[in-house]
Parts: sequence; C-alpha cells; structure tokens
Amino acid sequence: MLVVDDDFRVADLHASQVAGTPGFTVVGTAHSARAALDHVAAHPVDLALVDLYLPDRSGIGLIAELPCDVFVLSAAAEGATVRRALSAGALAYLIKPFPPRLLSEKLRGYARFRQLTEADILDQTVIDNAFDALRSPRASRSRQAAAQTVTRELVLAAVDGSDAPLSAGEVAERIGVSRATAQRYLADLVTRGRLRMRLRYGAAGRPEQEYHRL
Repeated sequence: MLVVDDDFRVADLHASQVAGTPGFTVVGTAHSARAALDHVAAHPVDLALVDLYLPDRSGIGLIAELPCDVFVLSAAAEGATVRRALSAGALAYLIKPFPPRLLSEKLRGYARFRQLTEADILDQTVIDNAFDALRSPRASRSRQAAAQTVTRELVLAAVDGSDAPLSAGEVAERIGVSRATAQRYLADLVTRGRLRMRLRYGAAGRPEQEYHRL
C-alpha cells in the first residue's frame, strides 16, 4: 500500500494505522503527486491512500492516473468534491480527522472486496456483496439481511404461486437467480418449516428434489 499525503507526520500516522491492520503492508509514502506516480511506476501497489491537498496538483487528478485502487483521506467535506473524487475512481472517502478503527474497518472491507472480485466472471449477487464490503460493517449487514429477506420471499412466492411442486431450477428461472441460489434458499425454507421437499422421479436418471408448501 502507498500513503500519499503532503504532511509527513500525517502520512506516518496513516502508515502506522495500516501496519496495525492484519494483511496490509505499507510499501512507501509520498508527499506529492509526482512522487506517488514515480513510486507506482517502480513498485507494484494494490491500494493507495490519497490526500486531495497536494503541493503540485489536486489529488483528484492523481486518482485517475494511479494504476491501483484508491481511498481518499481528506479534510475536504464539500459534496461536489466528494462526488468528483468518486467519479475519478475512489472506492472510499474518509473525512479527516477520523478514528483509527474506521480506516481499519475500511481496509478489512477492501480485503473482502478484492477477494470477491478475483473471479473472471461475476454474477450480480457477488458484485453487490463486493460493494457492500466497502461500506461500514453495520450498513453491510443490514443491506445483506434485507436482500436475503427479499430473495427468500420471492422463492416462497414462486412455490406458493405454482399449481405443482417446483424444482430449484424451475424456481431459479421464475425469479431470475442462479440455480445454486434458489437451492440454498429452498433448503433454508425447508429447515424453517415453511416448505416441504420430496423427490421427483423421472423416466431415467437420479430423482430430482422438488418443493411445495405445507
């Protein structure tokens, strides 16, 4: 990780906070945009913590040039500035001064974000979960719980609205989720006692699980 701040004392403080977060290592600090660009040209960096007030140029312009992910750490609190920073590519925006735990939480969320986005192809659920990871843990849990409740009710409504029992594949097709997602929620609803599962026997091959209301 690279820390970019014109104040060397602030840069060192942020570097120490990063070092205290498991899984993260600071590979350097830079006190200007030029120094930051020189550093990333010579050393690979996954994430940069960038102040917007730099002596040679605005940090917003720097964000777009850095070949890595960026968190903004700045005293600038104007809405227009925040929007410009996010439009330039910042994944997070922390207003100085902030408690050390907030940066640690954001870094842990970023680690989860990177883990979830490593695959070549992502589905919508994974993308949503990845961006949720960048938010505060409380907000992420609330959003995830709400999304799970909505999906669970959609699965239940699909089974309830059918004249015949449905398989996981048939539920998935009706509500627009993957078969694996439908299967997971169907199993959960069976465990909760809201659905019943039985085996559907065809002309050949293994029997398929199908679900119906109690």
